[in-house]
Amino acid sequence: MFRLSETVITSYRETMTMRDEVLIAGVPWPLYKLVALVVGAVVLIAVGVVTTSAAPAVLTAAAAGTAVWLGLRVAASRR
Repeated sequence: MFRLSETVITSYRETMTMRDEVLIAGVPWPLYKLVALVVGAVVLIAVGVVTTSAAPAVLTAAAAGTAVWLGLRVAASRR
């Protein structure tokens, strides 16, 4: 919860954005998060089709999405 004084101060009104962002429903999302979600979805579908089982598909997709998310976050923070 924030205090009223923090919302009145003009220095808090500056946007803190990254260079690569996409607006989704008016909210800026870093591009690396969307890439990680897409990779996770593709892996989920691919492993699900190959194995015809939900457990390995979900676990593999979660691992792939997390790895891409963290890897691209580190890469984006170094720019």
